[in-house]
Amino acid sequence: MQEPDRAWGSGLDMPAESAISQSRKAAGKAAGRAKPAATPRRPPPRLNAMMACATAFRVIARRYLGDLSANQEATCKGDPAALHQMRIALTRLRTAIWFFSPMVTDSQQTRIRDELKWLNAHLGAARDLDVATERLQAVDKKQPQDAPYYRAWNDKRANSHRLLARALRSARYRRLVKDASSWIENGPWSIKRGKQAAKERASPVGEYGAEELTRRLEKLLKKSRKLVKMDAEKRHRLRLLNKKLSYSIGAFEDLFPDKRFSKLQAGLKHLRKAQRSLGQLNDDERGRALAATLQRDGAHAPWHFLGPKRKERLLQTAAEAYRKLAALEQ
Repeated sequence: MQEPDRAWGSGLDMPAESAISQSRKAAGKAAGRAKPAATPRRPPPRLNAMMACATAFRVIARRYLGDLSANQEATCKGDPAALHQMRIALTRLRTAIWFFSPMVTDSQQTRIRDELKWLNAHLGAARDLDVATERLQAVDKKQPQDAPYYRAWNDKRANSHRLLARALRSARYRRLVKDASSWIENGPWSIKRGKQAAKERASPVGEYGAEELTRRLEKLLKKSRKLVKMDAEKRHRLRLLNKKLSYSIGAFEDLFPDKRFSKLQAGLKHLRKAQRSLGQLNDDERGRALAATLQRDGAHAPWHFLGPKRKERLLQTAAEAYRKLAALEQ
């Protein structure tokens, strides 16, 4: 005769399988309440000299796109340091596309490049006002916040940060990051037909990098010989070329032990020294332009950073850095 079913009120009365099942459910609930163990992040891939250029471009571009995204939220909250890092990451990403342009040019590149330029305009406007406001504080150390001109500059700076935050939280920005990521991984450039295109993608990055960096360095040094006689616009173009080359060399840091990169590594400090001087000259020019804009609105400021002596000193510092850089190439 079959035994009647027992009540399910006690674990002691449960069949063995049911007790185990309930125990597992309880354990599952407890595990759900517990904080899951953090998954260790894998270190980013490193370059090696024999890596294909297509793979190297992805490694480098992914790194900078990640840095860009990592600083987005803090930048939205008005953090000037995060804004600076975000702009650097963006410049490095644009430079990587420029450096690998022989193999990544395709039907989508122009659109990606234009969207990155749009983002750079927003970041640059806010960053310029951060730098200008810091300069005003340095010039007028006696409570500059009490000066009417300072309040006008600070209001303009706050407004630029609001516009930047709006841009960074827009659908356009999210679409840009998504499209750029997809293009880096699987853009038309990666499957472009033709023997030459396939050869360029597959060529070892150590060979391409060393030859291309050396060629572009020679071009920069040739232009730098006329530095002292350059007007502000030509000096600005030289500064951009200097920055692109500096960031391009820095992207190959993993390959510095390779003897083909030894001179390039040694020259990096001179490039960075020239960059600092040219950057200060550019900041002064940008500050004067901003001051002129505010003065038209009735807000005056003691903008006298770019005196003859300061300009001459900065130009001499940059010129000396280029002379030392040229000596390494001999």
